[in-house]
Amino acid sequence: MTPPLQRPPRKGVLKRTRTATLPPNRRSRAAHALTKAAAESRFALQCCSECNTFAYPPRDCCPVCLSTVLPLRDAPNEGVLVSDTLVRVPADVYFRERAPWRIGLVHLDCGPIMVAHVHGDCHEGEKVRMSLQLDKAGQAVAFAAPTSMTPNSTDDAQWRELTADPRFRRVLVTNGRSEIGQEIALALVEAGASNVFVGVAQPWKPFRGEDRLVGVSGIQLVPLDLADEKSVFNLAADIAGRTDIVVNTAEHIRPGGLLTRNGVSHFRDEIEQSYIGFVHLAQAFGPVMRIRGADGTNSAAAWVNIFSVYSLANWPAYGAYSASQAAVLSLSHCLRSELQPGGIRVMNVFTGPLDTEWYQTLPPPKVAPKFVADSVVRALRSGTEEVFVGDVAEDLRRRLAANPKALERELGL
Repeated sequence: MTPPLQRPPRKGVLKRTRTATLPPNRRSRAAHALTKAAAESRFALQCCSECNTFAYPPRDCCPVCLSTVLPLRDAPNEGVLVSDTLVRVPADVYFRERAPWRIGLVHLDCGPIMVAHVHGDCHEGEKVRMSLQLDKAGQAVAFAAPTSMTPNSTDDAQWRELTADPRFRRVLVTNGRSEIGQEIALALVEAGASNVFVGVAQPWKPFRGEDRLVGVSGIQLVPLDLADEKSVFNLAADIAGRTDIVVNTAEHIRPGGLLTRNGVSHFRDEIEQSYIGFVHLAQAFGPVMRIRGADGTNSAAAWVNIFSVYSLANWPAYGAYSASQAAVLSLSHCLRSELQPGGIRVMNVFTGPLDTEWYQTLPPPKVAPKFVADSVVRALRSGTEEVFVGDVAEDLRRRLAANPKALERELGL
């Protein structure tokens, strides 16, 4: 049985910060298909379109009929742990630092045999549940877990290496004035975060929902205006070295596209709040988080961005806002690459229209901020990199994959 995770002691100020190391990250082009599935928390394998044989490891032709058409398809995720071993002296530096490390062979119900990282509560000869996870190098790996939850199962050391569980970690939520920021802060406290810093621009000015945050154990309001470079760097000087997870909830939602607005003031506001604010935040907190990627139980772990799903396909009714979101999404991909050497995950959460005042006139379905907050916590606990929240976001994702041009025309109607 997995022992419960203990609250880590405070790190000594003179103690050296360990340099982050990464697991082997070389993959074939065919294997990168699994990375897409792992990023979305799907268990998917190559499946031959001719004989319906599931194939693993990824390859260029079917091992049965030699067909070269092997699309990725969701697969049954149960199997039997055939054998396992505890590696006590690994050759690779990353695994050597975390030894002993458990690996095993799993015979999947759908056919293939997989080499997988194995949860400590799994037993040889028993059924296990498989998942594809992103390791700290950003590559897909197989993980075998018990078919049912066991006590303290999320505290397994190998599982925590593949996720960003907020338990005992310190989190910065950038916008406490928004309803979504408030809900995320409360959800993180409930999930076991040891401290949640909630940024508030113009802290002298009261705001709706302030009473929900004040007095909650574990939540600390801090002055933060992302559009003000000095405000961001002053806060970073105080808490960047103690921040393990950043949740960027900045928003500046306004309706309208190019021809329904006069001048550039609205466009400038959106860019300053979203794009420039993201730049300030990344430059202030990013370098410190990258250094702290191997700092133990409460090491820096993740950077979470909340996006509109229309960052992927412009919605002319909110055209300028969609464009600013698309610009920040592009920056998040840059940030993901630059934080990778520290093993820091960059998670993008895409939502449909929220059930807030700026989408008041839109008909349902809309997404409740509380649902987004719960989705963020689930994503951190499971290590998901791309999260689509709500019916609208899921529908747009499927339509974008099926026919981008048709989606472009339909959004313009």
